[in-house]
Amino acid sequence: MTRTGDEPELEASIRSIERAAGALATASVARMDDELVWFRDLPADQRAWVMLVAQAGVRSLVEWLRGRKAGVATQEVSDEVFDAAPRALARSINLQQTVQLIKTTIEVAEEQIGRLAAKGEEAQVREAVLIFSREVAFAAARVYARAAETRGAWDARLQTMLVDALLRGDSSDVLASRAAALGWADPSPVAVAVGRSTGGEASMVVHVVYRAARRIGVEILGGVHGDRLVVVLGAASDPLNATEKLLSGFGDGPVVVGPSVASLDEATESARAALAGFRAAAAWPAAPRPVSAADLLPERALAGDAEARRMLRQDVYGALVKAGGELLDTLDAFFAAGGVLEGAARALFVHPNTVRYRLRRVGEITGLAPLTPRDAFALRIALTIGRLDPTVTPATPL
Repeated sequence: MTRTGDEPELEASIRSIERAAGALATASVARMDDELVWFRDLPADQRAWVMLVAQAGVRSLVEWLRGRKAGVATQEVSDEVFDAAPRALARSINLQQTVQLIKTTIEVAEEQIGRLAAKGEEAQVREAVLIFSREVAFAAARVYARAAETRGAWDARLQTMLVDALLRGDSSDVLASRAAALGWADPSPVAVAVGRSTGGEASMVVHVVYRAARRIGVEILGGVHGDRLVVVLGAASDPLNATEKLLSGFGDGPVVVGPSVASLDEATESARAALAGFRAAAAWPAAPRPVSAADLLPERALAGDAEARRMLRQDVYGALVKAGGELLDTLDAFFAAGGVLEGAARALFVHPNTVRYRLRRVGEITGLAPLTPRDAFALRIALTIGRLDPTVTPATPL
């Protein structure tokens, strides 16, 4: 701000304020102690920081007034108010409380203007103090914005490291320590979702998902890995439904959700399933978005996922083996007949209702309904994998 030709020099007022700097700072802190309950509860070291900032504020006012008179920029001067302890204050005092401190200090300064300003300069000094208070308020906002940006970037890196540890299957101690640093309370259940990243700064990608998660009351941790976004969901009773409400944070393409587990310690299982599903999802173009990793078992198995092969072999084929040979024979006949009940019945020399009953039993045992095309595909893959594994032996007919 430049000085007009008829603007008073204010030099006498500036010298008076400079001499009273210590008294103004002390009076400001005393007023804070009287009027701000939260200030009285601060530890002694943090109260001392506030005193330093108050003293720096008065000194900065003096420098600002002189700079204003000389026509120099004011932002650099007002920013110096917080150089005494910016990080410490940003960690212990929030922005709203900082505004209260500034307001109190300015009120004390305004009350003293009549005593400190030279005769005839009261109005100019009062106006200058008000403008300076605005500059300091902007400086406070800049300090907290920088602190928030730094903290956000650090949190994003820490979350990425935690997700890396999760995918590697690191020990529970490593996961717990990194999660604790992020304030993660390990809400249950926990599930992992994987999709494409929207691109851009990783911290901003995660922040978009974080905001959406807050709206639905779900805790998340996230990390960007190459072109993938990996999100850990906590306290989501229905992770598939919760992920559907977070889709705005994912890029184009499939989004796969792993199974729910009890805690972060077990989340590696969910993460591996989600990643395997994400890699195999291209084989099912019509897959819903998001899709459960369990619904991608056939594609995962064909893509070489050992866990998917084990589940199909043990939980589907093995369960049918234990139930007796007639269910396997009925499935074979049903598939050979192209999914036609009557054709399968003729091949088995039974009534179509018998075939229908046996297929219903297959659905009850495996959770896969042979009359549904998608489930029929999974069943055929399970039968193929099971018969290729010599460790599974069909039951001997009685």
